[in-house]
Parts: sequence; C-alpha cells; structure tokens
Amino acid sequence: MELLARAKALQALGHDVIHLEVGEPDFETPPPIVQAGIDALRTGATKYTDAGGIPELRQAISRYYADQHDVQVSPSRIFVTAGASGGLLLLTALLLNERENLLMTDPGYPCNRHFLSAFNAEGLLVPVTEEDNYQLNPSLVDQFWNEHTRGVLIATPANPTGSVLTRMELGDLSKSVQAKNGLLIVDEIYQGLVYENQLRCTALGVDDNAFIVNSFSKYFGMTGWRLGWVVVPHAYEKDLEKLAQNLFICPSTIAQTAALSAFSDDAIAVMEQQRTEFANRRNFLVPKLRAIGFDVPQMPAGAFYVYAKLPSSIDSETFCRRLLEKEYVAITPGTDFGFHSAEQFVRISYARNIEQLNEAVLRIERHLNQ
Repeated sequence: MELLARAKALQALGHDVIHLEVGEPDFETPPPIVQAGIDALRTGATKYTDAGGIPELRQAISRYYADQHDVQVSPSRIFVTAGASGGLLLLTALLLNERENLLMTDPGYPCNRHFLSAFNAEGLLVPVTEEDNYQLNPSLVDQFWNEHTRGVLIATPANPTGSVLTRMELGDLSKSVQAKNGLLIVDEIYQGLVYENQLRCTALGVDDNAFIVNSFSKYFGMTGWRLGWVVVPHAYEKDLEKLAQNLFICPSTIAQTAALSAFSDDAIAVMEQQRTEFANRRNFLVPKLRAIGFDVPQMPAGAFYVYAKLPSSIDSETFCRRLLEKEYVAITPGTDFGFHSAEQFVRISYARNIEQLNEAVLRIERHLNQ
C-alpha cells in the first residue's frame, strides 16, 4: 500500500507509472453485470436483504458449482459476504478461539493471518518453496501441527505465487487434516483464473466438509462491488447466520442483484476471453523475466502474479523502491507476503496489457544494468 500510494503520487506529478503491484484486473466489470447493477438501482433494489444473501444469488452460486464442477452444494450452505475478506473474517470468528492457530503458507496473502490475530488466534506460517509447489502437503502438516492447531488455511490458486493444487493433492491434504480432526479452509478466490483446465477444481469435490471462500472480485471482475461468498458444512449454518447478522447485517443489495448476471452466458463469455488474455500475458511475461535474470522456476498455474527471485543481491524492498523512483515501475516486495527468503523475491502482477508489460520489462532490465 505504501508503494501504491507513492506510485499514485508520482503519477499525479506527470510520470508514466506502470502499475504491476496491485491485485486487481485491469478489465472493466463485464457489461451484463454493470447493466444489472444500474437496473437494480432503478428498480429499487436498495433495501436490506437476508444476512446470508438474496435467495436467488445463493441458488445461482449453487448451480455454478453443479455446472462448473459437478458438485452439489445446497444454497443454505452458501453465505454471500462483503467480499472474500468479509467471508474470511466471518470464518475466523466462527471457528477460532484464543491461542488456537491455523497452518498457512509462507509466502501467502498477509491479511489472512491478520484476521486470526484480530481474534487472538494465530496464523502459524509454514515455509514453502518451489519444491513444495509453494503449497502445504501432508508431510508439512505432520511436521508443523501442534497442540493448538485447529486446521489449515490454504489458497489455490495462491497469492503471490500463482500455484495451484491438483484434485489429488487436495484429497491427500484433506485426508491428512481429517486424520487430526482438523478443519480444512480453502481460499478459492482466483479459482476462475486457472490456465490449465484440468486444474480447475474446487476442494468441495474431494471434501464436502471443507470451508470455502470465494469472491466476485477476480474472475468476475467486480473488485469495487465488494462481494464474495463462503460455503460451510450444514452444522455451521445457524451460527454463521448469527455472526453475519451481527457483524455485517447483509452484503450490498445492489452488488448482489448485479451479481445474478455474472452467471449469464454473455458474462461468462466475456470472462473467459479475459482468462485467455491473462494466459497470454503470463506466457509473454515469464520468459521475458527469465531472460533478464529473474529466477521463475515454474510457470504460475493460476491468478495473475509471478513470484520471482531477484537476479541481484539487493533486498526486495530496496529494489522495489528504487525501481519505482528511477524507472516508474511499481512491483511488490516479497516481504509483503511473509518472511521465508522474502527479501530475495518480488511479486509482479500481469493484470496489465502486453504493451505495458513489455515496457515494464525494458525498464526493469535498464535498472538492473545501472
């Protein structure tokens, strides 16, 4: 956020800043969704809804799981939330007590562990590398599980690495957690942005008792609409409803009504075109970064990030600051995502067009040669 603020300040001074630091698609929200939002305002869809969301949207999400993943999920288990962040906050309040912990990857999305801290629980960070596919596995779960561990929180696809767990890997991890009577919580907010079709799976396909967090922000392009959802086992429905009522009252009615159109054929066609473009950007950027000395040992399978090891001995925060000030390219230091060798890595977003990515690489190469 500090880098983003500085980048915006430099941009306001007239500098041509290339933003590769933010986790936000550069595409506009698909037109069918925007039109549905306008129609919602005009037809008075501006009142409170049920805490779990309007029934039509919960049913639409249920059909989405059936159509896309051949998984049956009762709408009563689906709770629409104020973004995926609101969903994670609800699950933290629902599942964690003081001093308990969840195993999660280092590197990983930092806010997840901060949600736990807000409830006096802990994110127990497990160092992972490319050899682990930057993901937890049964061996790591066995190694780091302790008497206060409540379960694991994983992300697939993951931020910042773009790594994805296969269906078999999800199944093995689920069995490992179940053997310890633990909870499996899966962040699937980048699920739609997976570039090998065989990897487009949900953890619900292997574990019906998994807790799922998803979002309309990334694949559906609705970042500012602040809408997500969680799926919980039947036994947790009543308690989650009480928490949602008390903490949020309800998600945005306008956003919910607009999101009904996110599952239309026209909207899906737009989003699939965007997914193809993200894949093209990934395929362009990764070889370019490797050619100028960055170490990217594996092609990111999902999301829209490259987690790359710096070619120089300079630490990532210094590198990112100097790159922004000298070449007006904004990328994110690895220290934003954890501690394990974080000073050696940066996250580069390819949520920008290929022309901007090419110019950014030219500037980064020039900076490295100075």
